[in-house]
Amino acid sequence: MNKLIQKLNDFNELVMFKHSIFSLPFIFIAMVVAANGWFGFKLLILGIFAALTARNFAMGFNRFMDRDIDALNPRTINRPNVDGRISDTQMFLFVMANALGFIAVAYFVNALALYLSIPILIIIGSYSYFKRFSYLAHVILGISLGLAPIAGVVAVSETIPFWAIFLSIGVMFWVAGFDLLYSLQDIEVDKELGLHSIPSKFGVEKTMQISKIFHALTVIFWLLFVIISDSSYFAYVAVILSALMLSYEHYLVNKDFKKIDKAFFTVNGYLGIIFFVLIVLDNIFF
Repeated sequence: MNKLIQKLNDFNELVMFKHSIFSLPFIFIAMVVAANGWFGFKLLILGIFAALTARNFAMGFNRFMDRDIDALNPRTINRPNVDGRISDTQMFLFVMANALGFIAVAYFVNALALYLSIPILIIIGSYSYFKRFSYLAHVILGISLGLAPIAGVVAVSETIPFWAIFLSIGVMFWVAGFDLLYSLQDIEVDKELGLHSIPSKFGVEKTMQISKIFHALTVIFWLLFVIISDSSYFAYVAVILSALMLSYEHYLVNKDFKKIDKAFFTVNGYLGIIFFVLIVLDNIFF
């Protein structure tokens, strides 16, 4: 039993399970808006499983493909995919199981979800390759998480309305923007290993400027989402608070690079939760 618990902890560390907090709120935001409120226990359960299997696939595949790179980076050298705690075979089986699990969940959601399941897996898996030849890998990561609201609205309505597209584009710029800040930690390693990233190509100052632009676009697209979805007061408050929290994130990083983790995990984690709660309140009261 102890060995099983330890292995589960190793896989938890491998995929950084706590980072699910970034995508889950926006899946359910889209579902709440699409359903004009409660969307039912069935879709709640399927939505959770879809989000977790998709993310486990993406992170597992990334760790599998990056095990050679991670072994050369002091920040990642102790990850389970590098230090032998999880074998290549175990990672491969984990990735395949989650891919099949995601497709199976999509089957039980609706036909459009099933049709989109494999293209979604291809997109979220492609991030692992882009850093090898393009500094736009940050945007690909943003697109990967930006698919979460699309998946949510498809689950409820089997359509993709315009407001969902704006919400997703906002998520894309949000994720790409904070990934730029997070990537500042690896700027020297990326240069040494010949990996492509915006920090290694443009430097720290320009990277932070690009991140600010991405987050300004985030706020604009989330505002468009609120307007087009005909949401009300709480939704506008969500956008305003998001703008303030993103500003605080940049303040933390500008003040001290050692606070990148705090900016990345804490601020962005709370942002998604607060946004979700306010959208729920908006649908309850208006």
